[in-house]
Amino acid sequence: MNTKSAAAVLSALLYAQGLLGFAGLATVLLRDRAQAEVVAIASDAPSGPSAIVLR
Repeated sequence: MNTKSAAAVLSALLYAQGLLGFAGLATVLLRDRAQAEVVAIASDAPSGPSAIVLR
């Protein structure tokens, strides 16, 4: 394998690794954000019996 093709292969591998790293980071950040929204929604919901009593 000559030097130019080795450099091209290495560049392609590094580019692919960068894309995978970016996708992994985006996945982690979006998952944490979604979990934070679920916790915020759950904390807004009443935890006990309703204060409204119908007679």
